Amino acid sequence: MDLVTIIIPIYNIEDNLLRRCVKSVCEQSYGNLEIILVDDGSTDGTGSLCDKLALTDNRIKVYHKENGGSSSARNMGIDNATGEYIGFVDSDDYVDNDYVKLLMDAISKYNVKMAQISRDETDKDGNKLPDVCIPPKDEIRITNKEQLRELLLHRGDASFCTRLSHRSLFEGLRFPEGKLNEDFYLMINMLDRIDEYIILPNQSYHVYYREGSNSRKKDKNDFSPVFVDIVDNADFVEALVSKKYPELKEVAKRFALFQRLDYMLHIPIAQMTDDNEFYKNVVKYLRKNFWAMVKNKYLTGKNKVYLFLLTIMPKKTRIIHRIKMRGK
Repeated sequence: MDLVTIIIPIYNIEDNLLRRCVKSVCEQSYGNLEIILVDDGSTDGTGSLCDKLALTDNRIKVYHKENGGSSSARNMGIDNATGEYIGFVDSDDYVDNDYVKLLMDAISKYNVKMAQISRDETDKDGNKLPDVCIPPKDEIRITNKEQLRELLLHRGDASFCTRLSHRSLFEGLRFPEGKLNEDFYLMINMLDRIDEYIILPNQSYHVYYREGSNSRKKDKNDFSPVFVDIVDNADFVEALVSKKYPELKEVAKRFALFQRLDYMLHIPIAQMTDDNEFYKNVVKYLRKNFWAMVKNKYLTGKNKVYLFLLTIMPKKTRIIHRIKMRGK
């Protein structure tokens, strides 16, 4: 039975959520586990709680570090992992007790280096949210090219929390530090190392959306740096596709345009200024690729209308959009 390392990056998390998360990992029916808690410079006593939890199970190892963000904490976990397979669980989420076993059974059955499980999502009041990624009806094989296509169409799951990966896949690769949308970036860079992997229908990973968590939106007026990172990632993947997967060029163009649409619909109007170089470059890209947008068969009619309006009159469109959203 291969050793599996589960890495939990932690920063200023509520006691009950962290306890629930760690408990769910400790109670896995797959027993050969190494559980790494990485305290990313918590300032509220969370680090002490990690040390206390380690006393309850000898499989738990705790590492404390200066605050550097989720990617930095995950990377420290990878650097210290001894398992043959590596997985991640966010500290405000939790997993069913068959989470690891189902993934390892699939890896063994199909002789692959990666398997992914499905997930569901709940809000802070415990209400189930619509599925971001629709679970397949049965377990399926997916090639690296198919995975890339699904990600570019916003149908695939890039999260490393819903998968176990062989340690060799991380050789020379780490999560980008100081960035959000980090799972997508790492997955795109890892695709060349994966001929195919398995996706399971079981929703055994549970995402919990709480106010104030690192990747969750904190305030409706916030402009998260993730909207800059998704545009940077779109440029990266468009260049990658042009070089390695030319048959996906139109899908990659759709992705690049859609990510910029997301950016334009979230940037505060006050930041839509001539001295904001990133914003200016986004508008410039939209204008340069106007006809590619019109002709792209993967964009919906609504996507095209918004992109068209944001291209020719970005500020007015945002003002109208803001008024429209307030009325909902």
